[in-house]
Parts: sequence; structure tokens; C-alpha cells
Amino acid sequence: MAMSGPAKTVTQTVSLVVVMGGLAWASVPFYDWFCRVTGFGGTPGVSEVASDEILDQTIKIRFDASQERGMPWEFKPVVREMELRIGETGLAFYEAYNPTDRPIAGSASYNVAPYEAGGFFSKIDCFCFEEQVLAPGERVQMPVTFYVDPEIVTDRDAKYVHSITLSYTFYQIDLPEGYAALETVNDTNLN
Repeated sequence: MAMSGPAKTVTQTVSLVVVMGGLAWASVPFYDWFCRVTGFGGTPGVSEVASDEILDQTIKIRFDASQERGMPWEFKPVVREMELRIGETGLAFYEAYNPTDRPIAGSASYNVAPYEAGGFFSKIDCFCFEEQVLAPGERVQMPVTFYVDPEIVTDRDAKYVHSITLSYTFYQIDLPEGYAALETVNDTNLN
């Protein structure tokens, strides 16, 4: 039995809405994966090991920090700029301070500018790989270990990059369960 005109149109419309909703839902993780793999949009790569090649050419790395509106932490790079040889492993620190009287959890998003350098900037280890929780009044220095891939010097666009800026933005997230329970106990004791 064939569907009539209106029933067929409704079925096709509902199917289209379901497919479009599924594509919209999948687009964010797909885009994130695409940016991490290709360095598109200034997203740095992640590496488990340091570069095995170090060139005589140097590159400046600048460090930038900001907080999302409403994030109560103070957050800044310890050193604003360093110069290292391309392929050499660098170590930089960012400092975070929680001036409040309660624990605050945060997570960092990051990117690299100019965008052409994103695929050549590789992080070996970074505080941004995990959420951070700072106790009231706590100040910490958080490391990031990285290198600039020597292939940057042969890339058609990236070979003209002489300075890279690594930027982090911290935003507040919900406290993990253990901390949230502790905060509830402290709130109860205060009342």
C-alpha cells in the first residue's frame, strides 16, 4: 500500500528533521576532532613524546591568559614570552589564584595564533587536559610542556611564522562530586 501525498510529505519532513538534528548533534565533536587533527582554527596538536629533531632556527612563543566572564579566579602566564629552537621542548607555567572563600572548579580552552601554526604546535603535557579545582585562597602554578614541529619551516604558509601565541581561557565548571559534597557540608556548618 502506497502512502498518500500528505502522509508521504509528513514522513519525509520528519525524517529530514531527525537527520538534520543528528548532524547538528554530531557536528561539535566532529569539528573538535577535525581541529585537533589538522590544527585548523589554531588548535594545537597533542604528542606523547618530544620532537626527535631540533633545528638551529628559533621561534618566539608568547603566552596569553584570560577568564570567561564571571570566572572569579585570577589567571596569568608566569612568563609572557620565550624564545626556543624549533623542535626543542619548552616548559611554561601559568598561575591561577582563587581569591574566594569557596572551592572553584575550572577548565581551560586553548588555541594558537596565527592559525597557520596550529598544526605545528604540539603539547606533550598540559594543565588544560584536566579540570582544575582550587581551594579557597589557593594559588598554583600549572605547567604546559610543548614543542614546535620542525616541519613548520617547510610548510607553504607556516614557514613565515616567527612568533606563536598560546592562549588559554579559563571558565568555571561544576565542582566534581567529592568537592560539591564538601561544599555542602561547609555551607551546612555555616548556617
